[in-house]
Amino acid sequence: VFMLKLRLAEPSDWLRVFDPRGRGVFVPMSSPPEVGVEVRVDLTIGSDGPRVILKGNVLWTNPIDDARTPAGCTVGLSADDREKINFLNGFVRGGLLNRRERRRLTLRLPVTYGGLDGPQKSFTRDFNDEGMFILTDAPLMEGTIVHAVVSLPGRTAPLAVKGAVVHTVIVEDGDVPGMGLRFDCLLAEQVEMQAAYDELEDAFCHGKLPEEVIT
Repeated sequence: VFMLKLRLAEPSDWLRVFDPRGRGVFVPMSSPPEVGVEVRVDLTIGSDGPRVILKGNVLWTNPIDDARTPAGCTVGLSADDREKINFLNGFVRGGLLNRRERRRLTLRLPVTYGGLDGPQKSFTRDFNDEGMFILTDAPLMEGTIVHAVVSLPGRTAPLAVKGAVVHTVIVEDGDVPGMGLRFDCLLAEQVEMQAAYDELEDAFCHGKLPEEVIT
């Protein structure tokens, strides 16, 4: 898989390279890969902004600079990256300052949860202060109450959470298998959860997260 680098100087530059109608992003480069090739786009915004890995396939190329378009390629983004795109759109609009516009952070965080055969270790696909999606080939039934601990960057102690399974995805669905949890917290736990998420979001928006949690 080709890794393409896309460095945007300002948040508003995202609006210039992203086509919301076709869900494609233009990556300027002198030697673009061929149409149809599977690629990943390593995107950063500003010197200390968020870093996101986007997946897709090359839809169109322009190998030579011309009067209308610089050399580069347009990448059709995977439907699996919709949460990342929503986050980026919110970030460039400043919508992250409004909690109603908050998006899930698409991050690979280590998580241990109680399964039918005892503790199970896995990773999150996304996370916010209201819930998370856990990757697993054997999701629990909807309505099941799950206790879990999540390891967050910069914190020595894991975050203990409890939540109910609200939706599941199995291998036969043709999507990434796993289960979505909605947290069920007491008031004191909600305060801790909010603080933990705010730290995580701030680290993401300022490019301070370690490489291994960026997906």
